[in-house]
Amino acid sequence: MRRRGMRGALLALVLLLTSTACAGWGGSVGGGGANSITVLMVNNPQMVDLQRLTAEHFTRETGINVNFTVLPENDVRDKISQEFSSQAGQYDVASLSNFEIPIYARSGWIAPMDPYLEADPEFDQADILPSMVKSLSGPDGQIYGQPFYGESSFLMYRKDVLESAGITMPEQPTWPQVADIAASLDGVQPGMAGICLRGQPGWGQVFAPLTTVVNTFGGTWFTEDWQAEVNAPEFREAVQFYVDLVREHGEAGAPQAGFTECLNNMVQGNAAMWYDATSAAGSLEAADSPVRGKIGYAPAPVVETDSAGWLYAWAWGIQAASEKKDAAWEFVSWASSKEYEQLVGEQVGWADVPAGKRASTYENPEYLAEAGAFAEQTRDAILTADPTNPGVQPRPALGIQFVGIPEFPDMGTQVSQEVSSAIAGLVTVDEALDRGQQLADDVAERYRSRVEGES
Repeated sequence: MRRRGMRGALLALVLLLTSTACAGWGGSVGGGGANSITVLMVNNPQMVDLQRLTAEHFTRETGINVNFTVLPENDVRDKISQEFSSQAGQYDVASLSNFEIPIYARSGWIAPMDPYLEADPEFDQADILPSMVKSLSGPDGQIYGQPFYGESSFLMYRKDVLESAGITMPEQPTWPQVADIAASLDGVQPGMAGICLRGQPGWGQVFAPLTTVVNTFGGTWFTEDWQAEVNAPEFREAVQFYVDLVREHGEAGAPQAGFTECLNNMVQGNAAMWYDATSAAGSLEAADSPVRGKIGYAPAPVVETDSAGWLYAWAWGIQAASEKKDAAWEFVSWASSKEYEQLVGEQVGWADVPAGKRASTYENPEYLAEAGAFAEQTRDAILTADPTNPGVQPRPALGIQFVGIPEFPDMGTQVSQEVSSAIAGLVTVDEALDRGQQLADDVAERYRSRVEGES
């Protein structure tokens, strides 16, 4: 276990040295007592494991009690937004994604972590994958979040099905190649679709994979000077391609299929290919999975770009209004540490390790023994993801599968409903994107006005 006494002394020193320049970084007592912090987090399985392991393995060592509030994703996002925007100070730490971190940093709702990182060399910030560091930094270049786990996207396919059909998956497939393979494999086995792609409405559902397709086809939601491009030729071509592919060779019920539905289709043998999150591989390779050992993993398909995978992380942010940031950092540093990954591997299982954030994870022989089928491909996908340059043109905000502005969830969800309707055959792609252009242009106009007002 790490030497908390030495680290505590270092933290006390850095807090003293930075207190005049960084107000609020002291250890004053907040609600729940000096040795208690509050954490608001999403209820996914890895975080439920964390909640279960904290008392015995963190509180026992540090003396810091952790009071968790655990909620489903939509509920926790709403609650975090209300809490952090008001700076109520009820929660010291929250699970935030790389979508929220830069926005919250710009708004001053979360605290920079650089002072603690300087005093905590055992955390080994250099081990965090560079794309994760970039996506969890603020506009001032400081680090505002530490990843709990991360993911990118890649193409998953049935090796045995392709082999029996005499098809070889290219080392770096293009989307036209994937479409040809999907056509060849559609119906090759009873009930098997050529590919599964999300069609369910939601900025984090259909537009997670679809925006990466738009990027590599040469499209973008907005140009660098805030011109909306939702009905531009490149955006239209990408969406038309995606809609045609899923309608012609995709899964049944595609307009309502999201991550879970495609995962089930792949596990049950109802899809020959699936483009989605790298985190899905753990379920496909689980001991009780009927397709374990049958899945191949290829990079995200491309057209005009060298890579196309997305980048996502559940990370920890410390509320700026917290009066116990030192204790909060102790928790964050433990929950995102190598030490914690080792603990999960030993106590829960190596398949359940919150991976995708540290280079050392992909050098750990115990982890590789369990995740060897997809570990290297996952690491490479995350390393090649660039949230500052995901397409062929400069962007006005961070993000690969999203645009890092507060308006994107509402705008993206509304446009996604139109795209899902196009997948269902209720509207044309042109009709869907013309409506989307109006929504995007309303958002772009606000940003253009701000730029003009600042100049």
